[in-house]
Amino acid sequence: MKLVIHGKNIEITDAIREYVHQKIEKAVSHFQSITNEVDVHLSVARNPRINTRQAAEVTIYANGNVIRAEESSENLYASIDLVADKIARQLRKYKERRQDQKTQSQPEEVVVVESVVTDLIGDRTPELPNEVVRTKYFSMPPMTLAEALEQLQLVGHDFYMFRNSETGEINVIYERNHGGYGVIHPRNGNGHTNGKNGKSTQANIVMPEKLHSK
Repeated sequence: MKLVIHGKNIEITDAIREYVHQKIEKAVSHFQSITNEVDVHLSVARNPRINTRQAAEVTIYANGNVIRAEESSENLYASIDLVADKIARQLRKYKERRQDQKTQSQPEEVVVVESVVTDLIGDRTPELPNEVVRTKYFSMPPMTLAEALEQLQLVGHDFYMFRNSETGEINVIYERNHGGYGVIHPRNGNGHTNGKNGKSTQANIVMPEKLHSK
């Protein structure tokens, strides 16, 4: 298992490196058969208007899937402890879900459809950051909507970008403020998607309990 440690606004000392190895390796010790690489990012946010926060972020690459956890506190070692516990729980859920998928039958996927809002900006003025603070590159193997939902829950974000295996398009699945999940599809200049029958763009609200039953 490959373990890589990065630091931002902090020097990765031998003591910190040893502590990370000890805690993270213990957290993934029961899941090494499915773990290919572990990426640990330690950072200190320094802002005179707020308290100094020390964060630990762990990203695990497991059989083509990405599992992520992040914790922060006023003490770096405490943050490492918290994120180690959290990533162990994430791995356990991931492994249990995989085992359930092998033993259970797969019912048809149930999706509820609602009209999409065409004007996403409204009267707001779009703003871009002054500078790019971090750039990430990810492979995008084709996946189904159910697989994308699973990835969204594993990485711990409120959205996930993926290549739809049915249409070949880049889609975004996201967590809705009022519950459930939505899917954003690209739209061509003529107002139609690249989907079947040339239907107008729609947002699919995924029923998670149905998808998890797979």
